[in-house]
Amino acid sequence: MALVSMRQLLDEAAKGGYGIGAFNVNNMEQIQSIMEAARETKSPVIVQASRGARAYSQDRFLYHLMMAATELYPEIPTVLHLDHGNSPETCKSAIEMGFTSVMMDGSLMPDGKTPSSFEYNVQVTKEVVEMAHARGVTVEAEIGCLGGIEDGHGMGGDGLDHLTDPAQAEEFVKLTGCDALAIAIGTSHGAYKFSRKPDGEVLKMDVLIEIHKRLPETHLVMHGSSSVPQELQDIINKYGGKLKPTFGVPVEEIQLGIRNGVRKVNVDTDNRLAITGAIRKVFMEAPEKFDPRDYMKPAREAMKKVVMERMVQFGQAGHAGDYEPIPLEQMAERYKTMAVA
Repeated sequence: MALVSMRQLLDEAAKGGYGIGAFNVNNMEQIQSIMEAARETKSPVIVQASRGARAYSQDRFLYHLMMAATELYPEIPTVLHLDHGNSPETCKSAIEMGFTSVMMDGSLMPDGKTPSSFEYNVQVTKEVVEMAHARGVTVEAEIGCLGGIEDGHGMGGDGLDHLTDPAQAEEFVKLTGCDALAIAIGTSHGAYKFSRKPDGEVLKMDVLIEIHKRLPETHLVMHGSSSVPQELQDIINKYGGKLKPTFGVPVEEIQLGIRNGVRKVNVDTDNRLAITGAIRKVFMEAPEKFDPRDYMKPAREAMKKVVMERMVQFGQAGHAGDYEPIPLEQMAERYKTMAVA
């Protein structure tokens, strides 16, 4: 099975009332973890790479690893998504590389740090939508800004600083025609999201619910949605780490989001924690080991376990065989019809 359009996966998720995890990757082992988890749970999957990941893996390596994934796991509908594209040029390069979905994050300026204007966001997002849809490629956009910084991207600060305005979100979707919309409801990039278990004061699910009421047909996206489980923190600290106490987004809040239009859920930190904890454990318990396979195998297995849990919790498990993949060329024709309508 070739890489498929994210729009198709999100449309099917909407029909089935479930969400789909979008898992960030930088290397072969992470891709293997995700694909093995998808096979064991029979899940469609979104694999995503940031600009930092593309630079780290040198792009072509990443792309061909994903081609290998589609060959080895032909039964799994798989999307390759660009996470937080900072400009139309970045999105264009991903499309030309073979990504089947791109995010144009016009909520920030091209430096990936400075909040932009509504007008700028509409302009660059609309430009990418026109370019991508002509190739059958999905476009995710963002309005409002997440807190924190990850892979050099983000405005930093608190997740409550630039929440999404529901009325503005409604206007934005009408003006741009984006396929999916990432919204800011108090979440942040990275491990240090909340200093206490989040409640309605710091995680604004009421904003999400209001946006869904206004945009019932738009696929919503939750970024910064790692749950940062205490047990993963404990493993790292037990084996020499020094993580400060922190809380992530509770799975039950993500599930509430899924019941209110969230179709894509971004998870990265949880997987990083799992990998790091497994590696630290080997280094401390078997300091004589020096073969990378001795610590990358348990690291891969630890990440796979987390991904499987999320696939089940988000509801995507069991849905890999529900539909036949639509070629990008056919998606491009559909977009033409939608534009005329």
